[in-house]
Amino acid sequence: MSKTQELADRVERLLLRHEELKRTHDLLAQQLNAVTLERDNLRSRLNAARGRIDSLLQRLPTDQPADSPSATPAQEDE
Repeated sequence: MSKTQELADRVERLLLRHEELKRTHDLLAQQLNAVTLERDNLRSRLNAARGRIDSLLQRLPTDQPADSPSATPAQEDE
């Protein structure tokens, strides 16, 4: 095989490899986009859940601790 033919074959293989890598890159870019959107959605849901939990925590009574003796039902009846 001549040097020119070997070089042409090598260039052909490199072009095929380039196209393959380009397709792989495009697929990975699509996957990254999908994962980024999913992450953003999950962050949004997490923030909403935190907001609901904070709201519930603010509604809890804070005057007496739960283990306080004055909070037991037996003592309230006396």
